Amino acid sequence: MDSISSITSYKKAIYAPVAIFLHWALAILIIGMVTLGWYMMSIEDTPGGDWYFMLHKSIGIIVSILILFRLMWRIGHTPDRLPSKFSNWQARASSMTHWVLYILMVAMPLVGIAGAMLSKNDISFFSVALPRIISPNHDLAEIFFSLHSIIAWVLVLHICLHVAAALKHLINKDGVFQRMWFFKNRSNE
Repeated sequence: MDSISSITSYKKAIYAPVAIFLHWALAILIIGMVTLGWYMMSIEDTPGGDWYFMLHKSIGIIVSILILFRLMWRIGHTPDRLPSKFSNWQARASSMTHWVLYILMVAMPLVGIAGAMLSKNDISFFSVALPRIISPNHDLAEIFFSLHSIIAWVLVLHICLHVAAALKHLINKDGVFQRMWFFKNRSNE
């Protein structure tokens, strides 16, 4: 198969609508959650600050469920390989970056939930208190919250790397970005 028909057939290979929806929904939610988390830290001890923490925890529960669903979907649905014009190191780097993103996306809420469960404040889902299954431990909660913050920075760095690679593919018009976009370019069929 020549390189033009290889790229053309590759451009037709897009992700399933479920994967595309989860990708973009999680992208928006995670960026929003990181932004909200950083804002929360600046108003932590101010009147009304508790509302932002409750909102962060509530949205975090939704994000956690979507991440689990995304991970289960990904395990059951292997994406198409990169076109053969990409070198082995690029394919390995892409795969590794994606799996590191998955690991960080799973670790981030788990560590945050553990810290919240260990804190003196209840975990609530939009003002509905969830059952406490662990006794509060302030020192251990602070360790988990510190780890949650570190994971946030590492996640942001990996998201920036992911966005930079996506922009490179968009600029190069090599079809990789279009696989995860909402609309298939009909001119490539």
